[in-house]
Amino acid sequence: MTALRERTIVSPHSVPSLPKHVRIQYDPVRQAFAVLSPEKIFWPNEISLDILRHCDGNSTVAQIIAGLSAEYDAGPEDIAGDVISFLQEWSDRLLVRS
Repeated sequence: MTALRERTIVSPHSVPSLPKHVRIQYDPVRQAFAVLSPEKIFWPNEISLDILRHCDGNSTVAQIIAGLSAEYDAGPEDIAGDVISFLQEWSDRLLVRS
């Protein structure tokens, strides 16, 4: 019998990172960055890519939100929901570890 994986809930205190099987790579043909995982490839937009680049295993989600807030000149409260939703979706797909 296979055990079900318990869903990790992303919160402002989570410290996200990319698992070893996931990497960001530039594709010169498409002139875009891709996120590669076994048998899958994702083409994130610029904002998604910025979020993923902050997932260094050292910064909390709250710190990532603060950094992105400063970079994009947006209020943290304006982007927090979108950042957490994005990280939750990628965590559910096992592309981000929280």
